[in-house]
Amino acid sequence: MANTLLEQFLRAAGLQHLRRLFLTTGLLLTAAVGAAESPTGPVYSFGVVPQQSATELARTWVPLINLLQAKSGLQLRFATAPDIPSFERRLAAGDYDFAYMNPYHYTVFHRQPGYQVFAREKDRLLKGIVVVRKDSPYQALADLRDQTVVFPAPASFGATVLVRASFAGQHIAITPKFVSSHDSVYFNVARGFYPAGGGVIRTFENLEPATRDQMRILWTSQGYTPHAIAAHPRLAAGTVKRLQEAMLALDNDPDGRAVLEGIGFKGIVTAGDADYDAVRNLHLELLEPPTEN
Repeated sequence: MANTLLEQFLRAAGLQHLRRLFLTTGLLLTAAVGAAESPTGPVYSFGVVPQQSATELARTWVPLINLLQAKSGLQLRFATAPDIPSFERRLAAGDYDFAYMNPYHYTVFHRQPGYQVFAREKDRLLKGIVVVRKDSPYQALADLRDQTVVFPAPASFGATVLVRASFAGQHIAITPKFVSSHDSVYFNVARGFYPAGGGVIRTFENLEPATRDQMRILWTSQGYTPHAIAAHPRLAAGTVKRLQEAMLALDNDPDGRAVLEGIGFKGIVTAGDADYDAVRNLHLELLEPPTEN
């Protein structure tokens, strides 16, 4: 089961060349939770926003998908994209049956093609941050005036939208530079390639200590409802309910708590569309939902 999910992930991310590396190191096989009996029936794709590197996403999310298969009886295929803009295009096309997406993405792709949130992370608000090297002289956002600040993607809600809005609100001019993921932002800042970068608390906390300890958080935004776990409207209500129930039960057993810890979650709770009204009230127009054919 783990091999199958791994190969599916690498194909979805366009990273087939990593197959030999993963299979020889056993990176995923040692972490995956195997199901006692393989689920049968339709295969449902589960898209995960590529906030982190492909290797990190595979290491942490494949064990979760394995356990959700075992608990729900649904056959799930882990999917992602090479970068966040590609993920947005796939959401717009309705490529994913289930998807883990940022709050702003949810408000756009709920309108069309109609993704409906049913769960979210427990006991956390999404907060954007600005990180700098520990040894940098910067102490406030104003110190970054006229500097280049690195971001994962234009429509990354916490890491980009909230951060750039704060700079603009304080009339601090910066030059944005977009890279492929949150991990890429942190790498560039830790190595001193750029003076500062935008991220979110969860991905910063999930960094390897050797990288995280080279940086400090300069600024933190207010909190918003975290990423949505949503279903495409083509799915039957009963199918969504089975996955929701499996997710809600994860923090009630040791295996579930272990895979949740791997993605930095304390648990998963039920969520509804109204939970994202605060994001809608920001009246962001960074992405347009697709038009119906």
